[in-house]
Amino acid sequence: MNVIVWAGLTVLFVIVELATYGLASIWFALGSLVGLVAAALGGPIWLQIVLFAVVSAATLLLTRPLAQKYVNSRTQATNADRVIGAKALVTEEINELAGTGSVRVDGKIWTARSADDSVLPAGTRVVVKEIRGVRLIVEPER
Repeated sequence: MNVIVWAGLTVLFVIVELATYGLASIWFALGSLVGLVAAALGGPIWLQIVLFAVVSAATLLLTRPLAQKYVNSRTQATNADRVIGAKALVTEEINELAGTGSVRVDGKIWTARSADDSVLPAGTRVVVKEIRGVRLIVEPER
């Protein structure tokens, strides 16, 4: 009976792994495979469960950092992310009450608001602190 349970778990974890992007359950598939072998060799149920837990935890701890590095290494910053921390020049007065304001950063014009809602005249040098929606949040360069 235990062999059937472990075989079912192994198949289930492999199916989950195949259905997901990235590594999600391969560690548990390996652990359940070891539990299956222990059950086939007549090991007691407590040993099967301990082996499943130990092998799953060990493979997770040993391989997860490598998996994260290689599976998620393809994420790239967008152009918008690159302007955070960049220096910019106010091209249109930034005035929250009037709803105006734009800056030039990396050769592109962005709508902008000041971080503290202060009025920043055209020609002021600023630093981009964050992005909210399509607006840059800036503060005067110090």
